[in-house]
Amino acid sequence: MTSSTEKDDSMDRIGVKRVAGVARFRRLLLASVLVPGLGLGLAACGSKANNDTFDLTASVSEVATSASARNRQLLVADPSALKALDSEQILVRVSGAEIRYLSQSQWSDRLTRVVQSKLVVAFENTGRLGGVGRPGQGLAIDFQLITDVRAFEISAEGTDRGVVEISAKLLNDRNGTVKAQRVFRAEVPSSGSDNAAYVAALDRAFARVTADIVAWTLQSI
Repeated sequence: MTSSTEKDDSMDRIGVKRVAGVARFRRLLLASVLVPGLGLGLAACGSKANNDTFDLTASVSEVATSASARNRQLLVADPSALKALDSEQILVRVSGAEIRYLSQSQWSDRLTRVVQSKLVVAFENTGRLGGVGRPGQGLAIDFQLITDVRAFEISAEGTDRGVVEISAKLLNDRNGTVKAQRVFRAEVPSSGSDNAAYVAALDRAFARVTADIVAWTLQSI
């Protein structure tokens, strides 16, 4: 005859087996769902498209000012930008709220780094500053140029065109006050419908904005 205690122990063992069986079934079910997804993720990460890599030019043929600041040193701070812009991908605005990226194309570096580098080169090429550089280069700074890249895109709304908009502030590094601030914008129609033409329109728009920023900075400091 089986005692009540033995019955309880037996029922407990059955309950443990059932729980373990349910847990094992759930693990197998999760594995069957997650593994295929993981495989697709790895395949997507492992595959590399042959993207064309583009750069921006920094040549400023003419600066619309004769101002010089050879007794001033300028720091071009790291630009800021929204995450959608600040990558190696080239942004295309399909509509007011919809954005995509130009297929099989990329910048030579993260966009804000490219913009900063080209601004430094543009200032250096004028020969009108005592010194210009980026953070970490040990300049005795008089002013900082602080920029925010608001738009750097190919607009597909209406006529295809390159659109660049950069907000700039000149900060007096001696007392921390803002000497001047302004928003610069340029739009240049694309001369074609291929990736190279789109990027060329962006490059020309950036060249205009760069020339305006350089002239404004030299006049302001």
